[in-house]
Amino acid sequence: MDAVVVDPSRTVLKCVTRLLEARNHQVFPFQDGPEALHYIATHANVDALLTSAELASMSGTEMCQKARRLAGNRRPIYILLMSASHERHNLIEALDGGADDFISKPPNAEELYARLRSAERLGSMQRDLIQMATTDPLTGILNRRAFFEVAEDLCIKSFAQQALPAIMIDIDHFKEVNDIYGHEAGDEAILHVAALTANENAIVGRLGGEEFAMLLPGRSLADAIAVAERLRTQMMALRIDTDQGELSLTCSFGVSEWKPGDTIDLLLRRADIALYVAKSSGRNRVISSTTADAMQSRTATGSVIRGVPRTTGKTTLN
Repeated sequence: MDAVVVDPSRTVLKCVTRLLEARNHQVFPFQDGPEALHYIATHANVDALLTSAELASMSGTEMCQKARRLAGNRRPIYILLMSASHERHNLIEALDGGADDFISKPPNAEELYARLRSAERLGSMQRDLIQMATTDPLTGILNRRAFFEVAEDLCIKSFAQQALPAIMIDIDHFKEVNDIYGHEAGDEAILHVAALTANENAIVGRLGGEEFAMLLPGRSLADAIAVAERLRTQMMALRIDTDQGELSLTCSFGVSEWKPGDTIDLLLRRADIALYVAKSSGRNRVISSTTADAMQSRTATGSVIRGVPRTTGKTTLN
């Protein structure tokens, strides 16, 4: 377990550090809160925080609150407040402030070890639950909910002018794949497509069925189009052995880029409209949102592209 220990007393720090290191825990000691919080924010491997209730720049309860906010709901971190005071209101305040447990200072060695064993069990269960809540069970990439959570954070960062293109991907004629080759072959096709997208330096999620989304923070629209074209070629080259013979497939791609004032819904809706145009105009192609706008403008009479663009994340076989 990687543990951050915070206490203004060098003596207490050395004592707690020795106790933890004796059980092979990795310890990172700090004498005050801000440096410890910065370390926790920049090191996702921290499993536990042991903090004194008596700090110079903030209260122990405030330290617990800030550490808990840093961890959020997708990062398990066990917070143990240490205090020489045994007043009940301190315990209540610590637990309400985000602490998982409370221990006297200096801590008794066996009591400390028992609490950390409990922390390891709790952390393991939390990691399993987070994995189940955020991962698509078939492909191992982000599920829809987790993808949108990450995407929202990236969109907020893009207000600082960070480039953020998006790619929507849909397997062509997927209903026919299931009907002709069976659902097991359909799952294999989804797995292969997911594996190829996961090889790219991108945020990738399965939005549902045979539809995937990608975000490429810091990349240009041209970069995203190149990524989509590379994936299109790779997916077209796939050959999957099934009981009904060899299965090949193609995919269609819609690409958009973030604009000032965008939300993730607007960004992905433009990519989704471009995907709709790609499928409506022949499938197995990459269409950017700017190209889609131009094509729809030229066909405003409805002579080539018909229908209403799909809403983001809902799969429609064309």
